[in-house]
Amino acid sequence: MVVLSTLVNSLAIGGAPFDPSLSLTKKDTSAVSSSLPAVKAAVDPAELISYAQSFKGVQYKYASADPVKGFDCSGFVLYVFKHFNVHVPRSSSAFAKIGKRVSLEEAQPGDIILFTGPKSGDTRNVGHVGIVTEGGSTISFIHATSGKAYSVIETPMTPHYRKRFVKVIRVLS
Repeated sequence: MVVLSTLVNSLAIGGAPFDPSLSLTKKDTSAVSSSLPAVKAAVDPAELISYAQSFKGVQYKYASADPVKGFDCSGFVLYVFKHFNVHVPRSSSAFAKIGKRVSLEEAQPGDIILFTGPKSGDTRNVGHVGIVTEGGSTISFIHATSGKAYSVIETPMTPHYRKRFVKVIRVLS
């Protein structure tokens, strides 16, 4: 057990050390409640983005917030923000109820961008989330995708995502 613990503690994912205290398990429900309000915190957005980018290439895994097993979209956002002691919901749909809404044109790195799910048809329900990495006229975001890449990737705001766009929220002060 000590050998396994030492191995896990020394494991680095994309240059970021694995912190098992940030891992979400079925018994750890502290970050699962959608009723938790986002805690506004003084976090350097550049540090948050750099940390998020260190997970590029980590595989997609449905219902996971663990960099060793993989991330789903909300699990990835939860894991990144939890590292900076910012509490956000576990489910993508719950993100629609938190933060301050900002226009797409006002989006800044560190904001959270919300989309409909990939198969939601005409409904405008949130089913996918990511973290804005570049604002202004060239919006891009980092997210865990179940699409072709099936991993954490950085994506520009393509017509595909523009059609699915719901809103941008700000949880950092």
